[in-house]
Amino acid sequence: MPGSTLIELDLSIIFLLSVILIWFMIFYQLILTLAGFFYYRNARKEKKRVDKLQFEFPKVTILIPAHNEEKVIAYTAEAMLKLDYPSDKLDILVVNDGSSDATGEIVRKYSIKDSRLRLFNVPKGEGGKGKSRALNLGLQQTDAEFIAVYDADNTPDPTALKYLMIQMLRDETLGAALGIFRTINKNSNLLTRFINIETLSFQSILQAGRWKLFKIATLPGTNLVLRRSLINKLNGWDEDAITEDSELSVRIYMEGYKIQFVPYSITYEQEPESWAVWIKQRTRWVQGNNYVGKKFLKEIPTFKNKFLAFEMLYVFSLYYVFLIALVCSDVLFLLGVFNVVRISLPGPYTLVWIVGIVLFLMEILLALSYDREDKLSNILLTILMYFTYCQLWIYIVGRAIYYDVIKKEKRTWVKTERFEVKPAEK
Repeated sequence: MPGSTLIELDLSIIFLLSVILIWFMIFYQLILTLAGFFYYRNARKEKKRVDKLQFEFPKVTILIPAHNEEKVIAYTAEAMLKLDYPSDKLDILVVNDGSSDATGEIVRKYSIKDSRLRLFNVPKGEGGKGKSRALNLGLQQTDAEFIAVYDADNTPDPTALKYLMIQMLRDETLGAALGIFRTINKNSNLLTRFINIETLSFQSILQAGRWKLFKIATLPGTNLVLRRSLINKLNGWDEDAITEDSELSVRIYMEGYKIQFVPYSITYEQEPESWAVWIKQRTRWVQGNNYVGKKFLKEIPTFKNKFLAFEMLYVFSLYYVFLIALVCSDVLFLLGVFNVVRISLPGPYTLVWIVGIVLFLMEILLALSYDREDKLSNILLTILMYFTYCQLWIYIVGRAIYYDVIKKEKRTWVKTERFEVKPAEK
């Protein structure tokens, strides 16, 4: 029948477009993966050269926003005090952001023992308004030339801060430098194992690959250093942004500065151990990127850095266009398998679909090899991850759109729930 032929044709076109979009994303990520491989290899050589250099390090203030962090703040304080940085130039400021637990008291005891660590209690009534607000208040408490940011659950390697500062001192075009973060509780359960693979892949593919090809990287929420003069020029952190790191990254590049990815500056952090906490955290991330998109999308054509414009479009495509294409192709593929619909366009689409999955898995495994995490258990986990964890991102994006577009709720920063540090992690 003519009507059924038209429907069949429409479905075929949708399927074909979905396949094209998916393969474009996979191919682009393959390029980034290979670029990341070469950057990691070069970074190992660079680290050896950097270790031989001598610098006159300037004063740096580490800002640590802390809201109800009594479970982890002691370990963070101890790690910060072990940083390999000149004692008279290191200022550690914990911003006690309206905590109702023992966070302030724990930090106060450390500050009495070591003057490098200070406690700033956000005035009553002004606390708990988000990480950006806490950072802006902390910024007012220091005159340091450089500002570092670490989350309250972070335990960086002793050399982490020094390696970031060296890059800042070597290159005046850098507005910021960032290191990597590792999942300290990666072996806790299946979820944390998935998150470990995800975070390693993100940093090895997107961060390393983009820096190698385009000299572009995106600030994470932790293990980073910024120029104080630039933060002042940008009027600090945007307090309406719940992903303050990605928002600030765009403004830094718009100002003409670069952000360097430094893979041998390492910190360790907790990741969600329950699916409920993970869903809340990831939904916040997507909502935060929705805000960034709404704020800067119209300005993309005016960006001086065209690679940045491309990257912003790519990120939005990854969250929306790619996921929509993935849903369409998966649904049509399954419907075709059960003969509910028929794809009339000629082509080995089943083979293309399978090869796409295999290529995706190979990219992840190559990225894991940079950190020597390409063991058999992670290979099996990556396969399982594609059909479970990765597919859940469809739900996360849909949930964020529901809150932003349908319910139109005010975006609020929600702290990721912490847990007691296990003996093996201390």
